[in-house]
Amino acid sequence: MLGISSNNSKLIIPEHFNALKMISESDTTKVVIRSFTIFSLAFFIFIFLPWTQNIRANGYVTSLRPDKRPQNIHSVIPGKIEKWYVKEGEFVDKGDTILKISEIKNEYFDPKLIERTNEQIKSKEDAIVGYENKIQSLENQIVALLNTKALKVSQAINYIEQAELEIKNNSIDLQAAKANYEIADKQLKRIETLYNDGLKSLTDYETSKLKVQETNAKMISAQNKLLSGENKLLNAQAELNSVKNQYDDKLNKSQSDKFSAISAMYDAKAVLSKTINQLANYTMRNDQYYILAPQDGYITQVIVSGLGQIVKEGESIVTIMPAGYDLAVEMYVNPMDLPLLAKGQPVRFMFDGWPSIVFSGWPNSSYGTFGGKVVAIDNFISDNGKYRILVGEDGEDQPWPEGLRVGSGANGMALLKDVPIWYELWRNINGFPPDYYIAETSEKQSKDKSKDK
Repeated sequence: MLGISSNNSKLIIPEHFNALKMISESDTTKVVIRSFTIFSLAFFIFIFLPWTQNIRANGYVTSLRPDKRPQNIHSVIPGKIEKWYVKEGEFVDKGDTILKISEIKNEYFDPKLIERTNEQIKSKEDAIVGYENKIQSLENQIVALLNTKALKVSQAINYIEQAELEIKNNSIDLQAAKANYEIADKQLKRIETLYNDGLKSLTDYETSKLKVQETNAKMISAQNKLLSGENKLLNAQAELNSVKNQYDDKLNKSQSDKFSAISAMYDAKAVLSKTINQLANYTMRNDQYYILAPQDGYITQVIVSGLGQIVKEGESIVTIMPAGYDLAVEMYVNPMDLPLLAKGQPVRFMFDGWPSIVFSGWPNSSYGTFGGKVVAIDNFISDNGKYRILVGEDGEDQPWPEGLRVGSGANGMALLKDVPIWYELWRNINGFPPDYYIAETSEKQSKDKSKDK
């Protein structure tokens, strides 16, 4: 209540009102100043705290080795599914049979195709041996013809030489006969003159006349022998040409038969090689009827199921997940962020299915994240307009979860340079890009090299 003084004036006594008492006792200005001072001090300390610049990117879990990534098993040849030997989720060893297919092309239906092809190969080999024997026989025949030709030519040359010698002898005889005839003729003329003068008898005259006739007959005989010898020479020369032509024809025919046999042998060898190639293809094709596991792993998905289904050439049949893979994360970054990344750069991941609490500026204070390091950076842009980054597990950090599987989603943060918060705020206000990352290993190596120098 209100107190009344002695002089009857109305006065307000604050002690009588609690609210007025509290207002009067508090110092609003001091509270505001104190609060602002504390806030300013906290903000000043806060902006000097370290902040880790980072690049955020999404990706998925894959394998670091290409041969350990999920793959489809294809059928090399077309066929019809006959039997399955596995089921989805089953573990298979390398070389285990997954399924069997049968032939659907009519040119391979013959169950004795390989046996008949072997018979064709044997026949072609025998034919080649026959051609080789024929070639050898023709070569022997050619050698015999060459020897016989040489002998016949030698005989013909001998006949020519004999005819030439006979012509020389006949020519000498003819010269002698001509000389005798001329002498006898001169003697006849002298005796005839003496006979007309009565100095020689008729007997001497007739004897001289008879001698002229005898020498004339011998001269004509020598001429005939000379002509006969010349005819023999011509016949011997003709015989030599005939022998050469005759044996050249035989040799040409034998050579032609030899070359024909060689050509046929080469054709047979070509057919044999082609048949051997077909046999190898048939054998390989028989091996392709059984689809085998290329490596150890799990059958994750059957693409073509059932029995009697037709499988096309090169068609995917099942998917296998290799065992013993090395996990990695395949993530994609924008082209403007690519220059900020380098091999060996640390990355923090949040995997799908593993709860995490993330502080992007303080990765060491985050919970449920796992470390990695950049292993490879593509030089060419991907179809999605980004660059692919391959990140492997950081061996010095916490191991990745054992239950992590290939194909799981991952949200990555590529860690850049540590800067104060005030610098990061100033950078974002001005629109500047983050700072380049320099790996510590490279800095240490450069320092070691400089020390060595």
